[in-house]
Amino acid sequence: LAVPDSTRLKAGVFTPPRAAPEFSLRGSDRAELKLSRYRGKVVLLAFGFTHCTEVCHVTLAVLAQPRKKLAAAGNEMQVVYVTVDPERDDAERMRKYLSSFDTTFIGGTGVADQLAAVRKNYGIVANKVTSAGGYSVDHSSSVYMIDREGKLRAMMPYGHSADDYVHDVKLLLKK
Repeated sequence: LAVPDSTRLKAGVFTPPRAAPEFSLRGSDRAELKLSRYRGKVVLLAFGFTHCTEVCHVTLAVLAQPRKKLAAAGNEMQVVYVTVDPERDDAERMRKYLSSFDTTFIGGTGVADQLAAVRKNYGIVANKVTSAGGYSVDHSSSVYMIDREGKLRAMMPYGHSADDYVHDVKLLLKK
């Protein structure tokens, strides 16, 4: 009988780890948002938008749980949420939206070209889909896990539990 290996990440691992591409966006906290601002913390980087009716709110609700479950260690984790919808997601809208999940979550927005460059650096696909009621944005839904040194360590596909994030964040905090 195979025993699960508790020392391995549950997310897909980047081998070897590489530096997470830096960016500079307008943060929902009204400050410049750069990954380097969070050196020393484990960063969970997600992409989405505030008008999303499918996966975004589920992802954010799941990401809010590890901070609580990790107790004091939860302060060593930072969720960064970059919009794929700059037309509607200004810094203030993102702040209000994200604070309904966790007041420590930071959103990133900017002009379309800035955000396109960030998506390209992370391999994120985002396509605007128009409908009778306006538009939506189909987008990649995995969460990137960046270690304390700013290295891209893993990517957690949509659908994983909060406990899987707790497991992986604990391992990344030990490194």
